[in-house]
Amino acid sequence: MRPILLQGHTRSLTQIKYNREGDLLFSVSKDKVVNVWYSHNGERLGTYTGHLGSVWTIDVNSTTTMIITGSADNTAKLWEVQTGRCLKTWEFKTAVKRVEFSEDDTMALCVTEERMGYAGTVTVLPINTDLNGKQSDEPVAAIVNDGGPKAVVASWGYLNKYIISGHEDGSISQYDWKANKKLNSITPHEDIISDMQMSTDRTYFITSSKDKTSKIFDSETLDQLKSFQTDAPLNSASITPKFQEFVIVGGGQDAMSVTTTSARAGKFECRFYHKILEEEVGRVRGHFGPINTIAIHPDGKSYSSGGEDGYVRVHHFDPDYFKFKIEA
Repeated sequence: MRPILLQGHTRSLTQIKYNREGDLLFSVSKDKVVNVWYSHNGERLGTYTGHLGSVWTIDVNSTTTMIITGSADNTAKLWEVQTGRCLKTWEFKTAVKRVEFSEDDTMALCVTEERMGYAGTVTVLPINTDLNGKQSDEPVAAIVNDGGPKAVVASWGYLNKYIISGHEDGSISQYDWKANKKLNSITPHEDIISDMQMSTDRTYFITSSKDKTSKIFDSETLDQLKSFQTDAPLNSASITPKFQEFVIVGGGQDAMSVTTTSARAGKFECRFYHKILEEEVGRVRGHFGPINTIAIHPDGKSYSSGGEDGYVRVHHFDPDYFKFKIEA
């Protein structure tokens, strides 16, 4: 499995995302650049320039016509995928740490940082799917944090029914965002939740945490379904959509203390766990620093990881991956 190395960033990656068909891979980094690549051969298609600070997060809509990005310059920007034109800039009081389109592309959620006396929020913005239409400034809803632990990641439940958020103290909350009501809250992790990714049908989701575990929960009940224990802080976790029932998790020792260890000791590997049996089945090494973000191709035949080293590595699985059977 020879990876394709994508060299388009000068600083660490913060998030990577495939579009719905998986032919394009979008990457954002602390170098203010938003890149789009052909996922099959790693050719760079273009960039989206305009942010004035680290870009923390990106999402692409289901028709691959628009992307939304969130940045440390306190803005979220909506872009036309094909031309790179910025369609709209929403200004916030603090940095935008996570963005995600709703299932029908008509809304997007933005998680804003809690800083400088401003409360953290999960803000829902209306999205006009017409590329040349006017985008509204007024949010549809805003869940404001009233003194609780701040939200760091969030995701839409199925049919946009709920918004599920992951927090700094390891808690997960489920909101009826239309009524602005918290329905449920659990604290399954002992440290900050670093990533949250939904299953294809959004009925369950996976979290990763700095407490060295990754867990799967039911979106409706928030029941914990599975747990995967590792020996390094995790930054990202993703679920394979088909062929194999795996989850891929990645992380490694914090960027600050990296210089004190060799690449081998730093545990900079993508780890594959069997989703049902919770057993580790393999590892893929390669990054020279912590793995910050993992995305799996929607067809389940390849995956990509973005690291603190500024590289995105695209891995196309070998034929024996598809034949692999775990020995019971």
